[in-house]
Formats: sequence, C-alpha cells, structure tokens
Amino acid sequence: MIQCVGRALFLVLVSTPAITTRTKLSIPFHSRSCSPFSQRAMAKTMPSAKKVRHEMEMFGDVRVDNYYWLRDDSRSDPEVLSYLHQENAYTDSVMSGTKQLEDRIYTEIRGRIKEDDISAPSRRGPYYYYRRNLEGKEYVQHCRCSVPTSTAPTSVYDTMPTGPDAPPEHIILDENVKALEHTYYSIGSFKVSPNNKLVAYAEDTKGDEIYTVYVINAESGILVGKPLVGAITSYLEWAGDEALVYITMDGILRPDKAWLHKLGTNQSDDSCLYHEKDETFSLDLQASESKKYLFVASESKNTRFVFYLDTSKPENNLLVLTPRMTGIDTSASHRGDHFFIQRRSDECFNSELLACPVENISATTVLLPHRPSVKLQDIQLFTDHLAVHERENGLPRITVYRLPAVGEPLERLQGGRAVDFVDPVFSADPLESEFESSVLRFSYSSMRTPLSVYDYDMDTGVSVLKKIETVLGGFDASNYVTERQWATASDGIQIPISIIYRKDLVKLDGSDPLLLYGYGSYEICIDPTFKASRLSLLDRGFIYTIAHIRGGGEMGRQWYENGKLLKKKNTFTDFIACAEYLIDKKYCSKEKLCINGRSAGGLLIGAVVNMRPDLFKAAVAGVPFVDVVTTMLDPTIPLTTSEWVEWGDPRKEEFYSYIKSYSPVDNVKAQNYPDILVTAGLNDPRVMYSEPAKFVAKLRDMKTDDNLLLLKCEMGAGHFSKSGRKLLNPPCLEAPGI
Repeated sequence: MIQCVGRALFLVLVSTPAITTRTKLSIPFHSRSCSPFSQRAMAKTMPSAKKVRHEMEMFGDVRVDNYYWLRDDSRSDPEVLSYLHQENAYTDSVMSGTKQLEDRIYTEIRGRIKEDDISAPSRRGPYYYYRRNLEGKEYVQHCRCSVPTSTAPTSVYDTMPTGPDAPPEHIILDENVKALEHTYYSIGSFKVSPNNKLVAYAEDTKGDEIYTVYVINAESGILVGKPLVGAITSYLEWAGDEALVYITMDGILRPDKAWLHKLGTNQSDDSCLYHEKDETFSLDLQASESKKYLFVASESKNTRFVFYLDTSKPENNLLVLTPRMTGIDTSASHRGDHFFIQRRSDECFNSELLACPVENISATTVLLPHRPSVKLQDIQLFTDHLAVHERENGLPRITVYRLPAVGEPLERLQGGRAVDFVDPVFSADPLESEFESSVLRFSYSSMRTPLSVYDYDMDTGVSVLKKIETVLGGFDASNYVTERQWATASDGIQIPISIIYRKDLVKLDGSDPLLLYGYGSYEICIDPTFKASRLSLLDRGFIYTIAHIRGGGEMGRQWYENGKLLKKKNTFTDFIACAEYLIDKKYCSKEKLCINGRSAGGLLIGAVVNMRPDLFKAAVAGVPFVDVVTTMLDPTIPLTTSEWVEWGDPRKEEFYSYIKSYSPVDNVKAQNYPDILVTAGLNDPRVMYSEPAKFVAKLRDMKTDDNLLLLKCEMGAGHFSKSGRKLLNPPCLEAPGI
C-alpha cells in the first residue's frame, strides 16, 4: 500500500543524512538527537516479546527458538495479536515525528496517479474490452463496447471510437460496488466466454488467495448458477461456452486438483480431471491462443509435464501430451494441426522449441534448437505467425517468425524479425493478442519510461504506441539517466546492475544516497521497469539500482541453478559484491547505502544484514522469508513441500546444515545492525506473519546498537498488502511459492 511504500521511503530518507542539500527538506539529520524521531516520539515503550524456550533437535544439533509461540495458525490468539498490535503502535509512535514528511510523500505518490483513466482497449471479436478507473474510486470497472466494423481485420491502427457518436460503453463488472462489503477485495481472474456472452471471475475478499468463482451474464450482470467455493485458486479457463475448468488446493494450499464444471449443474457434480498426489508438485492451467485446447500441467521446480483437453469435447477428459520425466520441463500451445512444445532439460537448459502433429504427438520436429547464450522464455502463436520471447545477456527480446500455412510441413524456423527497443536497460512482456490477426501486443517499460502498450504489425515491422501510463506531477523522462554496470562476484562471475538517477542532482562522487534492490529466487527476472513511486527518491537525489543476482532468471537457466539449493549463498554474496562495487565506483558510500527486498528478497535482506551489517545504512525487508529451517522442516505449512526443490529438504543433513548456515532467524547475533523496517501480513499464505515477527523479536533481544528496528504487520491483508488502486503495491514479481 502507499502508506507502507511511503514509510519505507522515508525510513530510507531519514536514515541517509546528506540528502538535505538536494531535497529542500527542512529536517536536520546531523545527529540522532536532532532527527525527526524526537524523544517524545520515542517515548512509547519498545515492544519486548516474552521468551518461551522451545528446543528443536535434528542430527544432534539443538536449535532454541524463544519466539516459537508467536506462530498461531488460527490468527486468533489474543496474546499473539496483542504483541503484533504493540509492534504496530510502536512503529506508528516512532514514525510520528516524520508525519509531515510522510504526508508529503504520500501526496506526491497519489498525485502522480491519473485517477480517471482507461487501459489500452483489447479487441476480441466484435468487442473492445478494457478497464476503467474513475476519479476518487479505488477499484476498476471492467468494460466493453462494440467494434463498429467487426468484420474488418485487426490493424495496428485500430482505435476504439470515443465521443458522442461512439458505440455505448457497457460496464460488465464494477469492482467498486463489489468491494463495498469487504475490507479487502481482489479479482484474480476475469475470463470472457468464447461467444462473449458470459464472464467468469475469481474473487478474494481476505487476501489469503483463496477464491470464489462467479459466472455472470456479460450484458445483464445476472449471476448464472451458484458460485464455486472451496479452496479454489485463480486458475480458471473456459472449456467452450458451457463449461469451466478450475483448480483447487489441498490443506496446505497446494494446487492439486483440476475440475470440470458444466454450467447449470451443482458443484458437487463436477468431475475431477486430475489429482496430483505428489506433494512436491502443483497444478497449472492455461488456454491455447487458439482457444481449442486447455493445458493442465503438473510442475515442480525442475519437472513439468502437460495434459491437454479438447474444449469442443470436454467430456473426453485429459490426454497426455508430454510424459512425466524427472528433470524435463515442458509447456505447450496449439495452432492448426500442431502442438508447439517448449522443452527444457539438463542438456537443453535454456529450452528448445518443438512441434508435433495433433494426431501424432510422438513425431516431434525441432523448430528452434537450444542455444547456450539465449534463453527461450515464452511464445505467442497466431494463425500465420509465431512471436518468440527470449533473453540474452540479461535483457529480453522479441523475435517474430512467419509460419507456413496450416497443413504444410513445419520445419526449423529461420529469418525471424527482431522488435527494436531504445533504452539500454528495459522490460518487454507479452500481452494477450488476437489469435487470428497479424498484430502482436506487448508491454514495454524502462526505469525512465512508463509502462507502454504497443501493437506490432508482424508483416511490416511497424510498431504503434497504443497506451502509455500517464504520470502526473511534471514528470520528464529526459531528466533521468539509466545505465547497466557489472560487478564481479567472489568467484569471478559478472553480475549485472541496472541503475537510474536524476542527472541534474547526482554527483557520482560517493556522496549520493542510493537504494539497492534485490530478489534472486525462483528463476524470476527482476527487469528494470518503471515505478512512479520511485520518483519520490530520484527527485531527492537518490540513485536507484537493481542487483540482478544469481537465483533469478535474468541471465538464463544456469543463473538460477547457481543460486539455489546448495549454491544459495551465491545470491547473498552476489548482492554484497554489487553493494561493494557501487561504493567502489563512487555511486554511494556505506553511510548512504540502503537496501530493499521482499518475500524471498526479504530472505536476501535478512541474510546480508547478518553477514555484512557494516555495509548498509538502512534495510527494508518486506514480508521476509526468514525462518527457513523451521518452515522447511514443517510440511504442514502451506507451500513447504513444493519448496524442497528450491531450498533443499532439511530433513537431509547436508541441506539442514547448509540452510541453517544462512537462515536469517538462526544467524542473528550480538552485533550492530543498520536501521531496519520489516513488514508482514496477518493473512499471508506464502510467508507466515510469524517469521518476520520472530526475526524482529530476536533482533531486539540480541543486537548491540540502538538503531531503528520497526515491524509493521497489516492485520487485514496478506502477501500483497491492502487492496485498492491507491493502496495496492504494484504486483510482486514472485513465483507462486514464497
């Protein structure tokens, strides 16, 4: 939420002394006594969690957790809730001295949002679909209007008519109305039926990522049948116009069953298409671009196999497309008389692209061979084209190929056309496009370029900007410089760093304050995208940087493999190497270096402040996964079993010892720490609130400094904080695990 973004920003601000020369803030930073944290504000008693000795023995090793009692799966224990409220009250009290600055930052962030706005309309058959934001409203309206000449082919120059002569707008669903009854509201999936008559959507009203599915008439909004309830995920697809496929979770919130629901029948009559009983695997659901097939995949961190369902004959159940083979990862789509299959293995670690006839799935042809320096990330299929999304040298790229006519042989692809991009560091991601067109839609942004939607003519190579995020408040992209630098890790590996700063404020002499962000898990790529809230730092003279450390996927599959399991410490030492590089190259100094990460990135922050607390001035750890050994030893905690392939199974001694050597809670020691802000969500199903709470409690007991240590626990939200446009953080680029 904006309040937490703001709180993190001004913790960084007040922890970084010399920014006053360029911020025009009237706050002295010369000593602790002169800080905005006045003695009156600090007077509230610092919380001190009681100690209840809890011993845990494994392989002859005894760990003592004095704060194990803070875990309450029911989230209702009065003593636990009282402690969390005390921490929140203490944080509010300590930060009360910065209220003026907090309000200023909050106003800035809100002031950059264009409240009355619509998304780039997406054409689908006879309609344009889009989302509308209204001034003063927190949530979106899902809308559509008719295409005046729906028989005309889609073009990059298509524009949805506006004005008095335009077709009338129809509001399919207004989230603002739905959210009135709830303190938290989020729609995780919004799917229009193939004939455009019905809409199915998945609704979460607690932040626990357990959804209820509703089907409504797209014109009238009238509910069709009864809602689908239970431990339902947001995975939801239409199987034709009269049936849905959805996925439910087991007791530890592992997506384990795929179901077929026929409209007009009771949920109790739904047929289970597949039940994945292996606790290390979870189910996924996708529709082909052609909408003729649905793909149900079962996946672990290194293995993925796929079933397919003919949407014209859903009663035929699932059929095997790719077999279950340990270490082989596949995903699929469809066009014409062929399935297209992305396949990764130990030998083809960056994936290859295959095709096989629908009628003979064993007869595969290699369309794009494996390339050690190029990672095949995703594909988009069209009637006549294929768009391939790849990564090379840490940056994304899109290459478009023309396909032979349906019915003709498919052979190795050659002569693709690359889409051109401008910025030295950037992000480019696929968006839903019309299958029966020659128009590819994608999003583009960089650290200085707001999110932009482009339509690309795959026949001519012409790109047309359809929408760019409006940033109010006098934003001018030319004021900012973006760079890519490379730090050398302890083993000689080059680590890319993305950098942005305001060129008229930054001196690059070591005196500038700097915020370093990191993640480094699950093969997730933290690309250098735009974030308007970041301007509140940049316009005060901060440098903002992203360390693309191992454990992520920015540099290919091996980049990920070399930052997981028994190589996980590379993630932390890479981040430290990036920090040292930025100091050495005079981007900042230790006294001006602040760090930030959330979830698995919060684990990163917890680990590095234990390892090198002297290197940082301030640290923000959002919903941090910091109690790694205890969590990974408990298969009753949601998501633990599927994470053994990521972190290792500590029931085996080798993994137990290695994980314990970096687990933040287990490595808190009597030493000085930087200023630290830790956040949590009471309903968080990914990282239990008790992990950050225990981390803070142990730090309070053991650290030898009197620097700031604050915990903020959202009592009515989960992993992604509160809901609403002005309150919600941008979606976290996280895997579905931690």
